[in-house]
Amino acid sequence: MNILVLSAGTRDKVVRYFKETLKGKGNVIATDCSNLAPAIYDADKAYIVPRIDAPDYIDKVIDICKKEKIDGVFSLIDPELSLIAKERARFEEVGTTPIVSSYDLCEMSLDKYAMYKFLTEKGISTGKCYIDKDSFYKAKAAGEITYPVFVKPRLGSASLNINMVNTDEEIDTLFDIYDDLMIQEYMKGQEYGADIYIDMVSGKCVSIFLKKKIKMRAGETDKSVSVKDPELFDKLAQFAEDCGYRGMIDADLFLDDGKWYLSEINPRFGGGYPHAYECGVNFPKLVINNLEGKENAPAIGDYKEGIYMMKYNDLLILPESELV
Repeated sequence: MNILVLSAGTRDKVVRYFKETLKGKGNVIATDCSNLAPAIYDADKAYIVPRIDAPDYIDKVIDICKKEKIDGVFSLIDPELSLIAKERARFEEVGTTPIVSSYDLCEMSLDKYAMYKFLTEKGISTGKCYIDKDSFYKAKAAGEITYPVFVKPRLGSASLNINMVNTDEEIDTLFDIYDDLMIQEYMKGQEYGADIYIDMVSGKCVSIFLKKKIKMRAGETDKSVSVKDPELFDKLAQFAEDCGYRGMIDADLFLDDGKWYLSEINPRFGGGYPHAYECGVNFPKLVINNLEGKENAPAIGDYKEGIYMMKYNDLLILPESELV
């Protein structure tokens, strides 16, 4: 069983978790466009590849899949998810299964306004969003929304270029400088994250890990504590199954005055997934079972509450001669 982790970057723990789960019964291969991406040095083998927007990028990845006899492939960055999903047939032709949801779901998940419209059409509570400033100004005048609000790229990821604003002047300036922005309601409640796995064989949600976020840094959970909410588990499982997601997804939620709001869905490993794994929620094992054709048994909420995660910095020091 060989696994290919694309755009590994700094996500060394995901690479390590697959190695630990395989226990020498297969290899973990990692790629990145930079030989200074630390996570690739935790893999059994690493490749430096072009940027994902290069014309020959997929060709290079397919060549790696053939050479290394890759059974399953996934990416750790949002912009690459749709690319892998779109090329599913090419991967399957060489015996590699893309561990990702459908192309349409990946596209919708990347487009924050499209996700907002989808959630509202489904009757799922979420923060208000506006695709243009005039609509926002009208809603503000009608008392439907107030400052502060977030202004962010419609297709952004990793919390890049997100600004909290408090005045019309700030909004006007940002919309003059940048294209494809949207305005999002500032959610005042407590933020939570859910790591969810939808079985790739049965299509059923088989695992959910819920964490209360204590501190965020660069768009990722820096400190959190494990919690449970059986009623929320049922709603998330039903939502994920109804939408048709597959494999691992990461959900951002808010709890405000006793009401849950679903903010975003990322169809990949979330930055806070290590918290789940260290609490015994082993998504790599679920992935490997599915790649072997095995259906995973449901184990939603199978972990202890009150377990804290605290991230801290580490270093990898290598001489130039050992760089990939």
